[in-house]
Amino acid sequence: MNYFAHLVLSQPTLESTVGNLLGDFARGIDQSALDPAVLAGLNNHRAVDRFTDSYIRATGIKQRFSPDRRRFAGIALDVYFDHLLMIHWQVFDPRKLDHVIAEFYARMERGQALMPGSEMRRITSRMITDDWFGSYRDIDSVAEALDRIAMRIRFPNQFGNIIEDIRRHEDIILELFIDFFPELKAHVSSLALETGL
Repeated sequence: MNYFAHLVLSQPTLESTVGNLLGDFARGIDQSALDPAVLAGLNNHRAVDRFTDSYIRATGIKQRFSPDRRRFAGIALDVYFDHLLMIHWQVFDPRKLDHVIAEFYARMERGQALMPGSEMRRITSRMITDDWFGSYRDIDSVAEALDRIAMRIRFPNQFGNIIEDIRRHEDIILELFIDFFPELKAHVSSLALETGL
């Protein structure tokens, strides 16, 4: 899952927000120095990733991607799942999406001091300023985001235009996601990694 879904699966606190975003910035971080609630959020992030990766492997959905792009299918699906969660929001949550996004941005802004490392603070500030979550409702913005990821890969690859593979199989991916996300939420709830702190 990508940034938005990780926050949907977090607790409504600054520490949980930071911890659940930290999974993508944790390399080189001294975890023993983290606030226990931030560390619990990081562990929640990792549990979400493990479940998601396992689910994607089990469904064989990656095999529907073209051979040259298949190794990047998991990354592409993580981003696309954020898009699907947003455009089908009312299926999963009764709250107003715009209010939820605003709450996430407010906690991300207030949580800057808890974020270990300047890279995390820089990227999360850009998420807010450029309204990454709001833009993910638009499929063209998702395509641009995926192409930006492709440009950051440091070896020759065919990741570019991976949105073509997604669009080719969007009905199947949506069907998978509608089943998957409630299972993921139930899994996170059953682990209860962030409760009792």
